[in-house]
Amino acid sequence: MDTTDAPTPGTLRIGWIGAGRMGAAMATRLARAGEDVTVWNRTRSKAEALTDVGCSVADTIADLRGHDVVFTMVSTPADLEQVLVGEGGLLADPDHVPSVVVDCSTVSAESSAAMREACTERGVDFLASPVSGNGKVVTSGGLSLVVSGPEETYLRVAPLLEHLGKGATYVGEGDVARLAKICHNLMLGVVTQCLAEITVLAEKGGMPRAAFLEFLNNSVMGSVFTRYKSPAFVNLDYTPTFTPVLLRKDFDLGFAAAHDLDVPMPVAAATAAAVQASVSSGRLSEDFAILLDLQAAASGISLKPEDVVVDDGLGG
Repeated sequence: MDTTDAPTPGTLRIGWIGAGRMGAAMATRLARAGEDVTVWNRTRSKAEALTDVGCSVADTIADLRGHDVVFTMVSTPADLEQVLVGEGGLLADPDHVPSVVVDCSTVSAESSAAMREACTERGVDFLASPVSGNGKVVTSGGLSLVVSGPEETYLRVAPLLEHLGKGATYVGEGDVARLAKICHNLMLGVVTQCLAEITVLAEKGGMPRAAFLEFLNNSVMGSVFTRYKSPAFVNLDYTPTFTPVLLRKDFDLGFAAAHDLDVPMPVAAATAAAVQASVSSGRLSEDFAILLDLQAAASGISLKPEDVVVDDGLGG
């Protein structure tokens, strides 16, 4: 994107709501790019941790109402509704609102549309901008964003989005970016389940997981994602980046969209059964890469960490 006319970093007042793993990493990138960022988080200490990178801390959400652009990165539709239109929310005073709200959360199109309507009623432009990545991906500069809403608004904030990672893709008006993110996460589940199946097949046939995945990642079938997930598969490190429950939620949203649009999804449906099994296993606080363990158990083998250093492709 041509950023010749982009505003000088620091000339826009930016508010940020949500300093969890993702939100903190994204706000950090904006601050390190020289932007003026003020952060609010329900647990204040998480916002205060960002003062080391140049962010300011808001005492209340109301403190962000006069900002030019406010980003939101929260966990659920209920959280998004609360921070925008709930008591003390960003839009609670219709006479004192920001110019633009950019929501980077993963929520349904219906929830997004309701918040878009609330913003429009108050003269606030709203962009849906869900993201692909996790905290480590953000830090490495690999985050990607998909955006929908008024194109003129997108062009105004695109220079800010460029700071967050590899850039943003504008896909149209309204809330179609939400569908794009759901489609992305359906593929995330399908690819991970496929990777689990072939990795178990290779190991049961006598191959070390590290060797098989090195071959795969160096072939035309390898990808940024398969390389990124390889350390977890090799060393059985299931530190959570995305949990089975969150993946199941996105499959539910995907199937609802497929039903409405009359799109059969047989491969996704088969994967959904495996995702449900991962939730039913009770390992809810681990990474969804536990699909590998479940596949191994179904195949009659027990996996052990290989204790091999594996490049994740992210500088890790």
